[in-house]
Amino acid sequence: MSTPEPDCDALIIGAGFSGIYLLHRLREAGFRAKLIDAAAEPGGIWYWNCYPGARVDSHVPIYEFSLPELWQDWTWSERFPGGGELRRYFRYVCDKLELWADMAMGTRVSGARFDGDNNVWRVDTPQGEQISARFLLPCAGFAAKSYTPDIVGLESFAGERHHTAHWPQGGLSFAGKRVAIIGTGASGVQVAQEAARDAAQLTLFQRTPILALPMQQQPLSLEQQAQEKAAYRAIFAKRQTSNGGFDADRMEISALDVDAVERTATFERLWRAGGLRFWYNNFSDLLTDERANRFAYDFWRDRVRARIADPSLHEALAPMEPPHPFGTKRPSLEQNYYEIFAQGNVSLVDLKHDPIVRVVTSGIETASALIECDIIVFATGFDAGSGGLIDMKLRGTEGFDLGEAWKDGVRAYLGYSVTGFPNMLFHYGPLSPSGFSNGPTAAELQGDWTTDFLLHLRNEGFTRFEPDPAAECEWTEMVEQIGAMTLFPKARSWYMGDNIPGKKRQLINFPSVSTYAQICADVTANGYRGFTLGS
Repeated sequence: MSTPEPDCDALIIGAGFSGIYLLHRLREAGFRAKLIDAAAEPGGIWYWNCYPGARVDSHVPIYEFSLPELWQDWTWSERFPGGGELRRYFRYVCDKLELWADMAMGTRVSGARFDGDNNVWRVDTPQGEQISARFLLPCAGFAAKSYTPDIVGLESFAGERHHTAHWPQGGLSFAGKRVAIIGTGASGVQVAQEAARDAAQLTLFQRTPILALPMQQQPLSLEQQAQEKAAYRAIFAKRQTSNGGFDADRMEISALDVDAVERTATFERLWRAGGLRFWYNNFSDLLTDERANRFAYDFWRDRVRARIADPSLHEALAPMEPPHPFGTKRPSLEQNYYEIFAQGNVSLVDLKHDPIVRVVTSGIETASALIECDIIVFATGFDAGSGGLIDMKLRGTEGFDLGEAWKDGVRAYLGYSVTGFPNMLFHYGPLSPSGFSNGPTAAELQGDWTTDFLLHLRNEGFTRFEPDPAAECEWTEMVEQIGAMTLFPKARSWYMGDNIPGKKRQLINFPSVSTYAQICADVTANGYRGFTLGS
C-alpha cells in the first residue's frame, strides 16, 4: 500500500519578511508550499506591533525586499515607515506576487510532531485541523513571544494593561489618561513620545537607561525616490556583504588609531546621518575594545545631556559611567524622547532606587510612593530567539518537544536545524544573525539557501535530512566563542537571554551576516556537510 502524499511539500509558519519571501521562492521553484499565521493579516511583527508610535529602526530602502518587481512601483512616505505603512506594504507584496491562494491567515499552531515512519510533519491547529508537510519551516522571528514580568497584584489593577506586542487592534487613546510605561527599550521609547503629547500624566518606569540614537526622520517625496532608485541594486547588493545586512559596514580603522579631532568628527558625521549608523557604521573596534567603546559612549552621553533640560535627570537618563558598553544592547531610535522630560506631565521612576513593590487597584506602588494610573503599558520585551519556537510545541523523534531539547540552552546547526527534529529549518531564529541583522536581508539570504537545499533534496531523491550532533555542537560552541571575543557578554540584555528568568545565558545571535553567508555557501559547496540525508 503506497504512502499518501502530504498535504504540501513545505509548510511555512509566519507571514513576516522571512515567511513571505520563502513562500515566493519555493513556489517559483515548483514546490507545493503553504503558509499559515495566527494573525489576521501578513506582516509578522508589523501586524502585532500596532501600539502608538510603532516604527521601524532601519531606513528604507534597506528595510524592504530587493525584488525589482516590488520596489519599482512602490514608494514610501517616510525614511523610517510606521507600522500602518508597513502593513500596507505587506498587502501590496502579497498582491504583487500573487501569494494569497497559498496563505491561511488566522491559523495558529497548537502542536506538531514528526512522523518518522512517513518522514512528514503533522501540524495541529486549535480548530482541529491537521496539516501534513514534508518539510516544516517556522518563520516566527526572534520576537514572537512577549515577556511580562511577574509583579505582585497585577491582576487586581482596575484599568487597562497591555504589552506592546498585544496592543488592541482598534487602538487605545491616551488623551486625558494617566499612563504608566514599564520598560524603556525601543517600544517604550516610541510609546512614550506619543503618550507625552496628550496624556494627563505619563510616568516611565526605567530599570536601565536606554542609549537611544537620533532617528533623523525625513519625509520622502515621489521625485526623490524616483531618482534614488537608480542606486537600489547596488544598495541591495551591499546588504549581503555587510556584517549587519545594512547599506554600510564598520569602518576598517580603530578608534584608537586616530586623534581626538578626527574621532569626534567621525562621531559627528554618523550622528547627523541618523538611524543606526552610529552603531553599525562606526569604528572597527566599537564592539570589541572597551577603550574604543568608551569614546563612543562619552560622545553619546554629552550629546544627550545637552538635550535634557532638568540637570537632576542627567545621571538617570545619561549617566557619567556607562550602564553597559555602548551598542551591546540594541540601540533604539528616538525623535524627541529626551525633550519630553521637560514637560510637566512627564516623570521618571528610576527602578534602581525606587523599585516596584506591587500593583494595586488604582496603580503601581513603589518603595516610596503610589503612582495612580488608568493604563499600564508593558514595554518589557520578548523571550527572544527561542520563545516563539518553543511555544509551537514541536515534537521530534526522541519523544520530547523543542522546549525540553533546549532546557540547557539553545543549540542549532547554522541557526537553522536541530538534531532530533528532522526536516525542519527555522528562519530568523536563534544562532543565526537574526537580532543582529536587518530583517529583509536575513529573510532573503536564508530563503534563498533553504530553497536551494530543498531543490537539492528533491533532485537527489532525498525525503529526509537532519543535522549531525557533532556539527550542531560545533556551531553552537562557535557562536559562544565568537561572542566571548566581543563586549556583548558585558551587558545584561536579550541578546544574551538575560531578560528571561531561568533562561541560560548565551549569545543567541551569530554576529555577522556576511560571514554567515560565506559559511552557508561553503556548506552547500561541500555537499551540505553537517547534514545526514536519507530517504
